[in-house]
Amino acid sequence: MVSLTVNGSRMDIDADENKPLLWVLREDLGLLGPKYGCGIAQCGACRVLIDGESTPSCVTPLGAVTGASVVTIEGLTRPDGTLSDVQQAWIDEQVPQCGFCQPGFIIAATALLDSIPQPTDADIDEAISNICRCGTYPRIRRAIHRAAAARAQA
Repeated sequence: MVSLTVNGSRMDIDADENKPLLWVLREDLGLLGPKYGCGIAQCGACRVLIDGESTPSCVTPLGAVTGASVVTIEGLTRPDGTLSDVQQAWIDEQVPQCGFCQPGFIIAATALLDSIPQPTDADIDEAISNICRCGTYPRIRRAIHRAAAARAQA
């Protein structure tokens, strides 16, 4: 039994501690936001926040997150149902094309803005290593700058 907090709710999960967190989230908890992409922590489609750090869940065993706080794309939405500033910026900049990898990008962008509130393009390029086959990188950069501006005005 592994205890952790997922999207603000404490969970006791009865699963193999070696099971990748991605599959615990998707299969055991029904959270389908984190996606399976490459399975080797390269594409970023599976990223979640673990204690505030953007982390690939496909290579993170459940046992490694005992007692941790895990936030998925579903957990970024505010309790009143409004989107986070990053989610809203993604919509405003019309970032998604196929959309498959976008939850991982939004998680990575959230972690970036939490650590660097006004990132430069170089900061974004360094922090956001996710892969998007649709090539929406210019829109992603604009959305991150838009979310940073929204946070600065809040």
